[in-house]
Amino acid sequence: MDHLQRVRQLMEEEELEALFICQPENRRYVSGFTGTSAYLLITEEEALLLTDFRYVEQAKTQAPAFTIVQHGNPALPEIARQVQRLGISHLGFETEFINVATYQALKELLPQSQLVAADALLIRARAVKDAAELEALQIACTIADQAFQAALDVLRPGITEREIAWTLERTMREAGASGLSFDTIVASGQRGSMPHGVASSKTIVSGECVTLDFGCIYDGYCSDETRTVAVGHPPEQLVEIYSIVKEAQEAALQAAQPGISGRELDAVARKIIAAHGFGDAFGHSLGHGVGLAVHEAPSIAPNSEWILQENMVVTDEPGIYLPGIGGVRIEDDLLITAEGAKRLTRAPRELLIL
Repeated sequence: MDHLQRVRQLMEEEELEALFICQPENRRYVSGFTGTSAYLLITEEEALLLTDFRYVEQAKTQAPAFTIVQHGNPALPEIARQVQRLGISHLGFETEFINVATYQALKELLPQSQLVAADALLIRARAVKDAAELEALQIACTIADQAFQAALDVLRPGITEREIAWTLERTMREAGASGLSFDTIVASGQRGSMPHGVASSKTIVSGECVTLDFGCIYDGYCSDETRTVAVGHPPEQLVEIYSIVKEAQEAALQAAQPGISGRELDAVARKIIAAHGFGDAFGHSLGHGVGLAVHEAPSIAPNSEWILQENMVVTDEPGIYLPGIGGVRIEDDLLITAEGAKRLTRAPRELLIL
């Protein structure tokens, strides 16, 4: 089943007459169009892609299942005209993406149509991956693994965090990535206590741990990998928390399978860290889904009711962060299979002392 068919099936299940899409990842997921400006209008019978002059030719190539409609500037009057032509009385839209001004303009242009929140439908559609998506995700993860190996070759006292980040980023680009999943994190020494310590001008010194969190985009799909390594022998407390984080990460890997909830899986890792006395130092969720966006459904968090299904891809990333000392995080991307979880990122997880 292609993505348009899947979305239409979910529309039928939810008795949704029509769907208006403009969020870039959702738009790409349903149509295949990768340009920066377009709108989708989907009913049971019709699928329209509305775009401006710049992207008409590209849209015809990338979205063959859609009728291409060229809109003017602004675009909303043409969108409203198509909604009226199709006689749509209930129009699903993305409440988490459309701003207030656009929402108000749509309401004024479509007084006969009721606007209905449809975010959950699209989130459900994207949460379970098909074979083509899994192939792209695996390649993105393999590229990230290659970048980590390249970083190990340059990690030494005297190099800056930004130089390490550049090695990671350059390697991923040279290996075929179209971009980065997010700003590369390189946090060394005491900066390791910041979970999102984006690479700075700080110089690495011997005896520090260095956390590297990085990922790339391949054919639209993201990878997200974290490793913590030591340059010279680190303080014993960091060696201890590394062992705890690795134990928690491995326990979650073994527990991840179809049928477990995000809340239950988060608890597997969290209980181990808390049992060692570091519960307050693990302040973020265990993980999240990965796909066209680096953070998407399902969530793996203390309050998550998501139930893992076969062919979902999620992260497993426990961490311990100690202000004034440093921190440790280990993260892999996991594919949920009928037999359990499979690591898509395969870099070594033992503590490397360089």
